[in-house]
Amino acid sequence: MKKFSLLMSILLVTVLVVAACQPAEPELGTEENPIKWVFVPSGEMESVSAGADAVADMIFEETGLVVETFVATDYTAAIEAECSGQAHMGSLATFAAITAADRDCAYPALVATRYGSPTYTGQIIAHVDSGITSVADLAGKVFCATDETSTSGWIIPSIMMRAAGVDPENDVEVIFAGSHDAAVLGVYNGDCDAGASYVDARTSVEDEFADVMDVVLQVEISMEIPNDGVQFAKDFPEEIKTKLVDALIKIIGTEEGNAAMDAAYEWDGLEKHDNSFYDAFRQLLDAAGVTAEDL
Repeated sequence: MKKFSLLMSILLVTVLVVAACQPAEPELGTEENPIKWVFVPSGEMESVSAGADAVADMIFEETGLVVETFVATDYTAAIEAECSGQAHMGSLATFAAITAADRDCAYPALVATRYGSPTYTGQIIAHVDSGITSVADLAGKVFCATDETSTSGWIIPSIMMRAAGVDPENDVEVIFAGSHDAAVLGVYNGDCDAGASYVDARTSVEDEFADVMDVVLQVEISMEIPNDGVQFAKDFPEEIKTKLVDALIKIIGTEEGNAAMDAAYEWDGLEKHDNSFYDAFRQLLDAAGVTAEDL
């Protein structure tokens, strides 16, 4: 019995020594354990990725924190990255951000501004030769949306269709183009009769397609929609979050930082807002009979 007790004691000491010798997890924000920041492909993948990488470099210069960026394959994958722990922070589109918060995965800390405003509007667009002059005319047409969880690229347009008596599931042939640029080009090229994007995504392709404003017409503008921004995973360390938030606000105030943010998402500023910023929009969705869970 004494031999057994001695053996157990030796085993216990061995386990404790081995455990003590195991290296601790590297500190978050280092090369060994970088902060992972997921972006959605709302524009051209290359532009989003390049802008994101440039901002990450500036964050390192400002704070010493190592941030690794990546662009998800689609909006849903970006949500899952935050909910599964693959990403510590994200720049999700509005509806995706609301969904992540409602799932208790990630919460907003910053809301982007465009043209100085933290809200924006969506647009339904149509090819000049389509004969479409109202949302009701979309019945029987081919429609270029951006992504199933894109707020201005599909969620709000589908609500607008229902309000006009058009069933978006049965009355319209929907093609999910993958980004706002692609939706505009789908209409421009005649692949779709109509489509949806934020206002005014047409300008993002105007350098290459100079007549886009004449070929792709604005049919109707949506309600005010809260902008996208920056969200952090539920258990993200508060001290590091504060450093990142302050750094991002400082960075976007510089010429170099503003150019990088503009390249990624056409942001011109950032404002501090928490999850409650989206509550009024949630109420509008509820009034329309739409919930994050449904979609």
